[in-house]
Amino acid sequence: MKLLTIGALFLLSIFITALPVQAASGTAPNKGVAPAGQLQKATFAGGCFWCMEHPFDELPGVVSVTSGYTGGHKKNPTYEAVSAGGTGHAEAVQVVYDPAKIGYDKLLTRFWHNIDPTVKDRQFCDTGNQYRSAIFYHNEEQRRLANQSKKALEQKKPFKEPIVTEIVAASEFYPAEEYHQHYYKKNPLRYSYYRLSCGRDKRLKELWGDAAGR
Repeated sequence: MKLLTIGALFLLSIFITALPVQAASGTAPNKGVAPAGQLQKATFAGGCFWCMEHPFDELPGVVSVTSGYTGGHKKNPTYEAVSAGGTGHAEAVQVVYDPAKIGYDKLLTRFWHNIDPTVKDRQFCDTGNQYRSAIFYHNEEQRRLANQSKKALEQKKPFKEPIVTEIVAASEFYPAEEYHQHYYKKNPLRYSYYRLSCGRDKRLKELWGDAAGR
């Protein structure tokens, strides 16, 4: 009887110890909201990824911003392949942020004010599906907030054209080549010339007024 009791207690202790592990392993990816205190990812496409790094980089609560390619079908794409078209990928940035310091809604606002949401398969002087604007959501909460922000813009937008920016589920993200990462820091003169010659800031001002870029 004593042996049976000890054995039963031993088995019970193993079962109880295993419970948290079972709960964690059963959590479905890309569903709901990440646990409190856990860093999250946000992925946005807004034309040339050089121009989308800086706006997010300067936000408190953003841990990192990476330029890359996503939304297509080709594995391990190169810049040359994406630029040529046909890969289905868009130039994009992946933002890692601390939700305790900055909300996804703030990232959405920064995204909208740095793109032209009125054009399809183009951003400023860059044309092609690889330069489309898109929000790639990573969970249901991001999807809800993205759609909510788009609807709010459609009601209050300061321009007449319809909003055509896509809101789609995130897929595998491929970091771009190292020379593209933080290009605005590595080559500030070329970066500034590109923005100017592409008419990016001028068009953003036309669309968003004083909120442009913010």
